[in-house]
Amino acid sequence: MRRTLLLILALVLALLPLAGCAPVADLSHQVVTLDNGIVGTLNQPAGAANAPAVLMLHGFGSSRDEVGAMYARLADALAARGVGSLRIDFQGFGKSDGDTGSTTVTSQVADAEVAYQYLAGLDWVDPERIGVIGFSLGGGVSTIAAAQHPEWFKSMVTWSSVGDMVPDFIDSLSQEAFDTAAAKGVVGLDLGWRTIVLKQGFFESLGQYDLAQLITDYPGAYLAVAGDQDFSAAYAPGFVESAQADPKELWIVPGGDHIYGVLSDDQSMADSVIERTAQWFAETL
Repeated sequence: MRRTLLLILALVLALLPLAGCAPVADLSHQVVTLDNGIVGTLNQPAGAANAPAVLMLHGFGSSRDEVGAMYARLADALAARGVGSLRIDFQGFGKSDGDTGSTTVTSQVADAEVAYQYLAGLDWVDPERIGVIGFSLGGGVSTIAAAQHPEWFKSMVTWSSVGDMVPDFIDSLSQEAFDTAAAKGVVGLDLGWRTIVLKQGFFESLGQYDLAQLITDYPGAYLAVAGDQDFSAAYAPGFVESAQADPKELWIVPGGDHIYGVLSDDQSMADSVIERTAQWFAETL
């Protein structure tokens, strides 16, 4: 009996330090609020210190997790490789403050700048190893921000990026939408997955940026991804060819549509885009 009691006591003493340990904080998918009421989701990999991180910019009419949760899934894939991330809702979208109708390309670039400053200021992020990814219109916003601040982003990825924004949006929204906004100052649109009201300022802002020229001002690593069934495939080769980026790579996804089949039962294409993108950032940041 005495020996049994001694064994129990030894076991209890051995477990005491474990019982006194604080639980490990779950640092993934933390909701944060930035300046101007911009809401984002921050992912800090376990044990991250002086780590690389990626800023994620969503597409037109979307929100920070992106269609099929592709950005949320990318954040997990990055974290598994020791790379942090911040994905934001542009003002007026998702949970961020602001008027959706007042959005412009310029205002979204400004939101990206606020998000970069927040990310670069985090004590666990290495400000010399920050990347950016943009999906669709977000690809255009990423390109503008990277060109205007060539020292900010060490690596950039675009998914299904716009290339020439005025004709791209005429094709997707119609000339009538442009004409109505010009005549009335505002237009209501049914995007299929949501309705939206846009003011004339949005349409005017589309013509203020020459993405084909701006890409030449970005010096970092650059991966352009586009599906061969999507309009973006017409732009991506030229953008990669003219970019001064190093390294740079073009990936035209066979059979890929604008969203890489993410809403279908077969997730293999979306998964491949996510995994290749995560690996690109892990290697270039």
